[in-house]
Amino acid sequence: PEGLYAHQMAHVFFIIAMGMLVYWLEFNRFTIHRGWRLIQVSCILFLIWNVVAFTGHWVEVQIPGEVLQGDPDWTQRIELGSNYLNWLYYFLKLDHLVCVPAIVCLFLGVRSLYLQVLNEESRSRG
Repeated sequence: PEGLYAHQMAHVFFIIAMGMLVYWLEFNRFTIHRGWRLIQVSCILFLIWNVVAFTGHWVEVQIPGEVLQGDPDWTQRIELGSNYLNWLYYFLKLDHLVCVPAIVCLFLGVRSLYLQVLNEESRSRG
């Protein structure tokens, strides 16, 4: 269980860090620029993803072991039945539906800032 505790603590620290960064970007008015706004959106999505992942790990410990069949890889199956925790676990395992858009927003934000700097440099040269 120590590994799970450390992993869950990492999720909590990530949540706090993303929340602080969202606030800091807004407080310092960086979000008037498109790139920083996209990075802020990615932080919000990463915050949500961490809450979902944290909850998913907690629910996984709560459900009976026989509900999960197979190895914890692409072939693992869950017997949903009528237990609401099984259904909750199933939907929480779809956390990539939040994480992937967060990564895309982060990429687009960094790219936007990069293109802005390139544009400013080309204007200053000539």
